Amino acid sequence: MIHSRNAVDAMSKLYVLPIPEFNKERWATEFFGPRVSRSHAPGPQAVMSDMAPNEIIKPHFHGTAQFQLFPAGSGTLGRNEKPIQSLMVQFKDHHTAYGPIVAGANGLTFMSLRVFTGNSAPVYLHQPDFKEHLRPSKRRNLLSPQLQLSTPSVMRFRKEASWESIFDPASINDEMNAQLLRLGAGQTSAGPDPKRAGGYYVFVANGSMNKDSEELPLWSMTVVEPNEEEFEIKAGDKGLEALVLEFPLDFE
Repeated sequence: MIHSRNAVDAMSKLYVLPIPEFNKERWATEFFGPRVSRSHAPGPQAVMSDMAPNEIIKPHFHGTAQFQLFPAGSGTLGRNEKPIQSLMVQFKDHHTAYGPIVAGANGLTFMSLRVFTGNSAPVYLHQPDFKEHLRPSKRRNLLSPQLQLSTPSVMRFRKEASWESIFDPASINDEMNAQLLRLGAGQTSAGPDPKRAGGYYVFVANGSMNKDSEELPLWSMTVVEPNEEEFEIKAGDKGLEALVLEFPLDFE
């Protein structure tokens, strides 16, 4: 199945999310599925969190593999305080700890993308029983450099499709892959074979994408599940720069 969500619609449902266990709150919305799940359900799961200035999320892990996008704001990630700037992409395997995430003085937005709805509830490392929830995993925790997006004119008048790897290919030894696709106005490109991996996201990082006569604007996303035969990625009339994020088969 192919799922699409218009970011304008998703952002119109932004709400204040209370986090009583840490005595704080942040802004949030859901693109697909529930915000937190502890069992399997049909369809993908994609949630957005808009952190308050200087907010801290403690180190934790999830039971499912995920891509995490940082499309706005700034901050740091991990004990060595790797700087986060928009736009950056993180991939982490299931049962792989990461954090803390620390928002900068003007906040930090992140989106957590999972290709299916599973046991995604966070397990925090300060919990005394966290080791009981661990499972074997490749333990990859990759963070991309800051991605450079095109100016409107360069994007719109691009002559041919360009695919760029986001992570060092040497760090990938399975089906996981992350690429930045650049298309000029109205151009198309065949997406990856959905059956090659565990399915993939197409995220609008710049410009817009056309799907079934609908224009999907900035931050919109489409999920192509691995039971599909093919998917064509089509740019809107001002061009498109999209993240194409393929999940490994070992996603939980």
